[in-house]
Amino acid sequence: MTSVLLQADATISAINNMWILLVSFLIFFMHAGFAMLEAGQVRSKNVANQLTKNLLTWSVGVSVFFLLGIGIANLAVGNGFAAGAPFLDSAPSAYIGWLYGAVFAMTAATIVSGAVAGRAKLRAYITYTFLLAAVIYPVVIAMTWTGQGTEAGGLVYRITGTAFTDFAGGMIVHGMGGIAGLTAAAILGARMGRFNDDGTPNVIPGHSMTFAVLGTLVLAFGWYGFNVGTSAIFGPDDGLLLDQLGRVAMTTTISMAFGAMAAGAVAWFMTSKVDTLYVANGLLAGLVGITAIPHTTAWWGAIVVGTISGAQLPLVFKFVETTLNIDDVCAVFPVHGSAGVFGTLLFPFVAAPAFRPDSLSGFVDAFLAQAVGVFLIAGWTITATAIIWYAFKAMGQARVSPEHEQEGLDLSEHGVETYPEFGGDEGAVADGGTIKTDGGVSAKRGDNE
Repeated sequence: MTSVLLQADATISAINNMWILLVSFLIFFMHAGFAMLEAGQVRSKNVANQLTKNLLTWSVGVSVFFLLGIGIANLAVGNGFAAGAPFLDSAPSAYIGWLYGAVFAMTAATIVSGAVAGRAKLRAYITYTFLLAAVIYPVVIAMTWTGQGTEAGGLVYRITGTAFTDFAGGMIVHGMGGIAGLTAAAILGARMGRFNDDGTPNVIPGHSMTFAVLGTLVLAFGWYGFNVGTSAIFGPDDGLLLDQLGRVAMTTTISMAFGAMAAGAVAWFMTSKVDTLYVANGLLAGLVGITAIPHTTAWWGAIVVGTISGAQLPLVFKFVETTLNIDDVCAVFPVHGSAGVFGTLLFPFVAAPAFRPDSLSGFVDAFLAQAVGVFLIAGWTITATAIIWYAFKAMGQARVSPEHEQEGLDLSEHGVETYPEFGGDEGAVADGGTIKTDGGVSAKRGDNE
């Protein structure tokens, strides 16, 4: 009998570990979505730079999170430094847990690149990614997620006596990344030509709506790993968690859909046009909004969360643009920052009956814990990010020169052109195709032979 029970435990553990690995791979694939989304929203002369940032965000960040980040998170909650080398003596499942944490950390890091696109020096961005993975994000998870399952850890619980609810990182990952991006963009200043002398904005369109929408849909696909994957298949009592898995899948899908529709509707109301990019970003905002609370939200609550998250997007973006005069290139704050804040704060308002506080005092306690969590994450992120980027700025290392910005970061930072056939006055005729030569005149193979 004991042998049968041990075999059952081993099988359950194997299934859960394989599930965590599978969803970790899905979340990693979200980097392809971020790469396409951001590349589509920048000018053609900055595409290679944006792609390089996405590649190095993962490569640098995941290495730093392994060697330092996990240890800093443990140290912050008094468990002692444990990262990197200590994993070599750990059970194999420790590596699975590390990878699962790493893909979440790198999602937070890559969000920032979209806000500072087109003018940040690569070395400054990579250094910031290093510090985010090593210190900024680990401190955030120490304040919130660490020990959350037992309600024994986390600064929010110690302050309020109530656990902070963030199921899959709506505030811890996305809200933090959006706030960090806005802070860095404010310190860097706007791209050349983005604002007139009187502060009125000029639109600098991205070079490919196709890439932006493709990236949006890739991100939405990976988001099922982000949200649904946060729920194990078997719970602590070895019971199937089908109810939780089903609820998370439903609320994620419904909030996503209503986010897209609400953003498109508000854009139509503001401009009499249904802006494609607002619809795409609204879909993402709906996903961000539900990410903190997909396991507790009622079906109608998912509609509320998605609608609010999508509707606020055009309004918050306009406020950031016209009132704050901050050049948030890929709208990372309204998509990830403010949507993450709203979704996290909505927890007690949209909870299903089984998760709803059963008294007014319980409702107040739940909301207070959410508000304190948002305040701590935002305060720490703004402070740490501001110190780092102001230091870069003081050393003259934050921003590329006006000449390099004008010619494009692909050439100045990487020495390449993403679309060489369309740049400059000279080019090679290849494969019988059509290229542009001096004066923009098209030429086919054989014309110059």
